[in-house]
Amino acid sequence: MGTAIASNLPAFPFIGPDSDPFVPVDAPDLARLDGPVSKVRLPFGGWAWLVTRHADVRQLLRHPGFSSDQYRPGFPVLNPIPPEQKDAAGLFIFMDGDAHSRLRRMLTTEFMIKNIRRLEPLIEETVVDALERMRAAGPGVDLLSAFALPVPSMTICHLLGVPYADHDFFQHHSQVIMDRKSGPEEIGAALGALAGFLAGLIGIKRADPGEDLLSRLVAERVDTGELREDELVSMAMLLLVAGHETTANMIGMSALALLERPELLAALREDPSMAPNMVEELLRYATVVRTGLPRLALEDAEIGGQRIRAGEGVVAMLAMANRDGSVFTDPEEFDPLRQEAHRHMAFGFGLHQCIGQPLARAELRIALVELARRFPTLRSVKTRAEIPTRPLAVTFGLDELPVTW
Repeated sequence: MGTAIASNLPAFPFIGPDSDPFVPVDAPDLARLDGPVSKVRLPFGGWAWLVTRHADVRQLLRHPGFSSDQYRPGFPVLNPIPPEQKDAAGLFIFMDGDAHSRLRRMLTTEFMIKNIRRLEPLIEETVVDALERMRAAGPGVDLLSAFALPVPSMTICHLLGVPYADHDFFQHHSQVIMDRKSGPEEIGAALGALAGFLAGLIGIKRADPGEDLLSRLVAERVDTGELREDELVSMAMLLLVAGHETTANMIGMSALALLERPELLAALREDPSMAPNMVEELLRYATVVRTGLPRLALEDAEIGGQRIRAGEGVVAMLAMANRDGSVFTDPEEFDPLRQEAHRHMAFGFGLHQCIGQPLARAELRIALVELARRFPTLRSVKTRAEIPTRPLAVTFGLDELPVTW
């Protein structure tokens, strides 16, 4: 498709600074789409197919003929990416086939539900400590910086064995990496800084191992020759960045959704058993991966009745799939009792489905239950329209959430 033709297509991603945080696609943008599989103009040139229906997104994400490798020619780039780094060999979310499976398998056991359950007392302690520090700071704090950011940050630090004293360092660099306003050079510098930090930490773990994930991977995978050290560095970087950025944004968005519905906070306080299903509905309703999951067709395929040719880009629009009326009754409504909420695809689908989802679910559930329990009079200082968002972040979220009690 020529540049002139592509320029007439709807510009994607759709997110704007004035968008409602709980509306994944505004009506004017929705009206410009030709159908459930339609062409959109990409931010860095070219075009891609946008797949929006639940069934079609599932079909796309489990199809073996689509690649996740962002460095393949023609890949639909949605965010600035640094020059290809041949030594960043552990970033398995950008890999296909056996290369992806080999690295992912090394982490599967660590993130199984039974292992995350063993972490729950630590998560609860982390949540309670953060809330009590927030209480001590007094009414009128930013819930994001006081609570939503530190909880997943401290949890992933503990899991990996990263000293929490270094959390400001990695939070800063991960935010640069996850910001669509960052240029390739900035992202490359942030990746380099994190890689240097983690390489040094791995050296410490080899000399003085602890009871953490990095120590286990050094002893069981690197020292046995199964995993190269540079692969472990980039694998750890992926877990560190993805392990707190997405969950922090989901805690913030979930808190706002519940603060707008104080009766639900009260119900959660009275009956914490509501939390698991409420979390599933929040993940559906406030899906933070707003730009979707890009893929490149390696072969001709048909998705949702549309012929897609080898070499064409495709984007699986998770947030729209999670509002599909053929799967979710009254999809624009937030319903914590929704029976089909678990069918959401906030964590993706197929072989690349988020490996850390049991941890994210546990953090969200414990965070919301304790927030409701310990702050019965919590309320937002600003209306939804007044709260700034982060529309240019790779994972969508609020920029602040001022609260009082």
